[in-house]
Amino acid sequence: MSDLLLRPLAEGEAAAALDVHLSARLAAAESGTMPPLAHPLSDAPRWFGEVIGTREVWVAERSGRLVGLLVLDTAFVDQLYVRPGCQRRGIGSALLDLAKALRPGGFDLWVFEVNAPAIALYERAGMTVAEQTRGAGNDERAPDRRYRWAGARRAAPTSVGPGAQTGLA
Repeated sequence: MSDLLLRPLAEGEAAAALDVHLSARLAAAESGTMPPLAHPLSDAPRWFGEVIGTREVWVAERSGRLVGLLVLDTAFVDQLYVRPGCQRRGIGSALLDLAKALRPGGFDLWVFEVNAPAIALYERAGMTVAEQTRGAGNDERAPDRRYRWAGARRAAPTSVGPGAQTGLA
């Protein structure tokens, strides 16, 4: 996975990032791991323009092509998508690790109950369920869960000899 580059979204890449989002979202809806879109596809460019104007957006790039998308709000992972055909290759884990590095104090995220692959990823990453709903708060009206990553835990300093590495930043 050494050829995977994680970087902020660059100017002029909104359409490519939106394509990652939509291709992953539509494939997941087709496979049953996400509910169908609640809004028309024609609304997506306007909506995504608002997203990138108000949130921190990172992309995963491999061989010059955008393959993943991470959108962060202050204390939430707003979106984490990996392009179909690129999934289950460590890209989602790398983006989640990036979110942890960028939000060391912790964060929450929402996931639909039917999204078993994402739930497995979040639980492997040490996230825990903070809330479950029947979907009243999402546009799709589909049952969902709010997961929480509590943040980096620092080990207590230990007494070590001069020049020893402690693993603490």
